Amino acid sequence: MSEQARASEIIPVAEPDSVIMQPTTLCNLDCRYCYLPHRKDNRPMAPAVARAVAESVRNWTPERPVDIVWHGGEPLAAGRERLGALFDQFADVEVSHSVQTNAVLIDEAWSAWFAERGVRVGVSVDGVEQDNGARVDLAGRPAFPRIERGIRRLVDDGHDVSVIAVVSDPTPERARRLYTAAADLGARWLGVNIEEREGVNSRNNVHDSGQVRAFWSALAEAWSSDCRIELRDVDRVLSYASEVLDGRAPYGAAAIDPLPTVAWNGAVTLISPELAGFKSNRFNRFECGNVLALGLDSIIERGMSSEWVVEYRRGLDRCRSTCRFFDFCGGGQPSNKYFEHGRFDGTETNYCRNGRMALIEGVLDAARRNSRTVR
Repeated sequence: MSEQARASEIIPVAEPDSVIMQPTTLCNLDCRYCYLPHRKDNRPMAPAVARAVAESVRNWTPERPVDIVWHGGEPLAAGRERLGALFDQFADVEVSHSVQTNAVLIDEAWSAWFAERGVRVGVSVDGVEQDNGARVDLAGRPAFPRIERGIRRLVDDGHDVSVIAVVSDPTPERARRLYTAAADLGARWLGVNIEEREGVNSRNNVHDSGQVRAFWSALAEAWSSDCRIELRDVDRVLSYASEVLDGRAPYGAAAIDPLPTVAWNGAVTLISPELAGFKSNRFNRFECGNVLALGLDSIIERGMSSEWVVEYRRGLDRCRSTCRFFDFCGGGQPSNKYFEHGRFDGTETNYCRNGRMALIEGVLDAARRNSRTVR
């Protein structure tokens, strides 16, 4: 059996249950760690693109819930009228909608609009004001006061707010500040990303492994002593442990999520949203088709046999053969491998070390300390 066939047999392709949509490339912030290449350009999505996606996912909805995720640029920069016209293309299709926003534009009108349309809201913020230095607007001014105001508006109006935080300095002190800040803002859920080197962000993301491990350990301990909010990353470790103990399929290695990302012009990139809009000398563009010409099912089927995806799947097989964390992480993301190694068939990345290996070890460290304290 060939290496490619063996990887395909071991790690199948999952049925997609979410689609990421880019209503505009424009962002009103200029975060220093952002990976997006065209965030200063205003390239709006046409309703025809959204309608094509709606027709594609129509056949998915009787079998499973489908989430349409409106992501950046900054979705709210499209304006309520244009964003509403895109949402309206799904009016006769049973899907849920969520928005990932920087919250700068959120006011009473936006909050009411989310409530009227039943939109789940995720906000990008990195903790307390002192830890949001990288989040600035196009004039270089700090964005935190406006972000905080937007989050508090949502919470006061009864929205369940999820927070995604980027951490460039993973230390125990930073972990404790972050958890307390998210909880004090009224968030219901927190996900943490150690800054990644990808897209146009070429900043160094190498950290001392012990320091990162201590960061995750402190975050887990903050959560265990004050369970006001859900913590995505600890939940991932606990879910993995539960599945191993129950003898179920490994948490990370069950299947590849196609996760189609639909750009403003209808171009579709699979698996890693961070690859959208990029190309290389070896593969040209990473796009696998356009929804204005092909349905998502056909794009996914064709895309999973494209050159770069085949190379990525070879890398997954190498990860499976060499890494003791594989069953937890499933082999990492293509974008991290490409932007760190220049190839998709590499194995360990800084993303793996910071966000998977150190995570599971740090949570276990916290559990061991808590166990000794209980005894």
